[in-house]
Amino acid sequence: MTATVLTIAGSDSGGGAGIQADLKTFSALGVYGASVITAITAQNTRAVRAVHPVPLEVIEAQVATVLEDIEVHAIKVGMLGTPDLVECVAGAISGFPGAVVLDPVMVAKSGDALLPDTAVLALCRHMLPRATVLTPNLPEAARLLNAVHADTDEDMQEQGRRLLAMGAGAVLMKGGHRRGETCTDWLVTAAGTKAFKADRIATQNTHGTGCTLSSAIAAGLARGLPLSQAVGRAHVWLQGAIRAAEGLQIGGGHGPVHHFHEVWS
Repeated sequence: MTATVLTIAGSDSGGGAGIQADLKTFSALGVYGASVITAITAQNTRAVRAVHPVPLEVIEAQVATVLEDIEVHAIKVGMLGTPDLVECVAGAISGFPGAVVLDPVMVAKSGDALLPDTAVLALCRHMLPRATVLTPNLPEAARLLNAVHADTDEDMQEQGRRLLAMGAGAVLMKGGHRRGETCTDWLVTAAGTKAFKADRIATQNTHGTGCTLSSAIAAGLARGLPLSQAVGRAHVWLQGAIRAAEGLQIGGGHGPVHHFHEVWS
């Protein structure tokens, strides 16, 4: 069977994040992508101008219709903007036997809020226990824990362990918001921790990096890779997409990464 991933996320009209970034990632990594749209956004590289939630019954119908016909090997969950939507998606995928990658999208690269405070508790209660791996950046992890921003490797690992205790199967603490020449992500599991390091790339073209990384991990899991290997391959591939982003010249704000950097330039 063809490895297949279902993404459940919001649509980005600018094409750099959300559903669009997920489907580009799946295609670039040789995995078939199906999608469930949770919200329609009006956004570009500079700002999010409007968000229109999709009715819950339509979201439920999208999930059920895909899963009843297509053999899905992993699910990636992104933007969930309300408590009702969080509960809706958690219920819709409750019987899914495969891996679930949860990217707790809270703030757009432009700084616009995408997840209200009322939805954070619902995310912790209903989605964290369903996640095979949770992929927060440092502000997202701090918000989930109602804690201060982690600023050291030790703090990142400790917050990862706290999120693990809240029900996530594993946690990838992303270190892009820290300073320094090296960017380090920490994978925290019940078996221990593992660091994934890369040179920091000086660029503002990082729109959609979170969506892209979580989708790349889901693609690896769908192809049967162990979690650590799926994370490692996704980490290396994303670095290439960021390095190649300067060649796209899309928009005047935070431009997208180059998902097809291995195919065309």
